Amino acid sequence: MIKPNIGILNALIRITCGFVFLSYSTVRMVRHPLRKGSFFLSVMAAMKIGEGIVRYCPVTDWINKMEQEDQIENLRSNESQAENVINPS
Repeated sequence: MIKPNIGILNALIRITCGFVFLSYSTVRMVRHPLRKGSFFLSVMAAMKIGEGIVRYCPVTDWINKMEQEDQIENLRSNESQAENVINPS
């Protein structure tokens, strides 16, 4: 199972905005059925609704993993710099 990585308030905001954009894109698809942008907006809105319900955002997870990798890399570079220091005594 996927571990939730967004909070409850964030999830509620995503669900609310997702439903707003989904209803907006549905109205646009009814008025202008041949435009492709409305379909893309509805897919993105549905994705936000899903993220809010599941409380998991893959983009947030990816950003957190990249930050962790950067921190590990910084620690390793600091350790290697400490090993290269010559003690003059």
